[in-house]
Amino acid sequence: MSAAEAKNSFGHLIDTARQEPVKIEKHGRPVVVVISFEEFERLSALQPNPSRRM
Repeated sequence: MSAAEAKNSFGHLIDTARQEPVKIEKHGRPVVVVISFEEFERLSALQPNPSRRM
């Protein structure tokens, strides 16, 4: 998904990210991945000493 698409359809981005990771591209290059909070927690739990928790 492009950054412009993510901005213009934020609700759709959220709905999709709740089901699967969404890669956001800017100028055709990947810049971020949006994941569900549940997936974030699962991945954070895999780190022995997470340096940053939300």
